[in-house]
Formats: sequence, C-alpha cells, structure tokens
Amino acid sequence: MALPPDAQLTHLGLYVRDLDTMVAFYGDLLGMVVTDTGELRGSRITFMSRNPDEHHQLVMISGRPDDEYSPVSQMSFRVKTLEDLQYYHRAVAKMGLRDLRPSNHGNAWSIYFLDPEGNKVEIYASSPWYVNQPHLQPLDLDAPPDEIRATTEAMVRSDVSFQSRETWQQALSQRLAG
Repeated sequence: MALPPDAQLTHLGLYVRDLDTMVAFYGDLLGMVVTDTGELRGSRITFMSRNPDEHHQLVMISGRPDDEYSPVSQMSFRVKTLEDLQYYHRAVAKMGLRDLRPSNHGNAWSIYFLDPEGNKVEIYASSPWYVNQPHLQPLDLDAPPDEIRATTEAMVRSDVSFQSRETWQQALSQRLAG
C-alpha cells in the first residue's frame, strides 16, 4: 500500500475568550511573537510563531463562548533538553497555572498544565529511549538532570518494550517507507 504524501502537523488553532490575555500568555511563556493579526468574519484573529520557517504555529480567534467545551485534548511544545523543560517547569510554577503535572513517559519528560482559559498544554523533551506508550510515572523536575536521566534509564530498561530512541526511529522510518 502506497503512503500518501507527507503531511506534518505545523500549527493549531484555538477559539479563545480573551485574545489579548492569550497572546500575552503564549508570548511571555514560550517566546512566540505575533506574525499577523486582523479580523475574520467579525472575530479578531492573531497568528503567532517562534519558528521563522513557519508563519504561524498557533492561531487564536476571539469569540469562544464561556460554556463551550473545547475538543482540543492538548497542545504540545517540544524543547531540546531536559534542562529546558526544567526551566519551563519553574516558569509555569511561578505563574501559578492550574494543574501543573510533571510526568515521565520513559520516551519523554513532560509538564502538563492549563493555560489561562483552561486548555491543556504540554511542554516536553524527548529522552534517548523508547518504551511502549502510554507509560506514565510521576516526575521530580527539581532533581538534578543527571539523576532524572539515571532514574528514567533504570525505569525504561526494566520494561520489555525498551529500546533506544534511534532503534525505534529506524524501525518507524522503515514502516513509513512501506
């Protein structure tokens, strides 16, 4: 079976209640900048990015009703290192955001929290290992990074699905090539 042309997830759109608060939040926490703003069908719209190759990674549109359920499960942002994740953990804690939950997935370290309008956000760093998902353990991001890495490695090596991230990526690449 031939695979369809490659399509990568590049951005997410959210309906928001308070556009200015949400733009400030994602700008302050993640360093995103406004790339464009305007009006669309009577609503304000703002595009934000942190990547010069992407016009927008997040687009927000005003007009979300107070009682509307959001079908978005979460927005996930990848950082390069565990130390970067620890930076964000401290920043989110300092902001007092709701439901801050550091988590160890074995293949990644994550923090989950709710943005000012209650949307779930994940910031994560990949680990050098793979284990079957879902895999969820509590994570102490106040521990030294080398201790977190050692604890995680011991945890994932005891799992029957353990393999290096590189081995897992090679196998996935072969599957995707058909």
